[in-house]
Amino acid sequence: MMLHLPIVILASLSPIPVSDAVPRLDIAKECRFEGGTTAIFDRCSRDEATALQQLEAEWPQFAGADRNACFTEATVGGLGSYVDLLICLEMARDVRKEKSNPRGPLGVGSTRPARSEMGVVDKDE
Repeated sequence: MMLHLPIVILASLSPIPVSDAVPRLDIAKECRFEGGTTAIFDRCSRDEATALQQLEAEWPQFAGADRNACFTEATVGGLGSYVDLLICLEMARDVRKEKSNPRGPLGVGSTRPARSEMGVVDKDE
């Protein structure tokens, strides 16, 4: 009976904890990995710092499941990028919005063209 206990414990643990704060990543390590000149490193550092600021401002609006999935994606390979994390979260948020708005982004019903717009005419006409 005790053999099942480790399985139950492991199954109940989340591999990545949901956090109310933006996770901390090693920007310098990420930018050094890109290699190149000092100018490339500086540009990378600025981009990462800008993405971090935007993430800190918008973090609460992202769904916890998206945070976990995007964090995993943004840190694959042992490196971490705020730019990648932000892009992933923005795309996930936009997909959720699109799914929750069946009338489409413009609110004009289906995005599928009418049959007459496709050159299809009913035989009865």
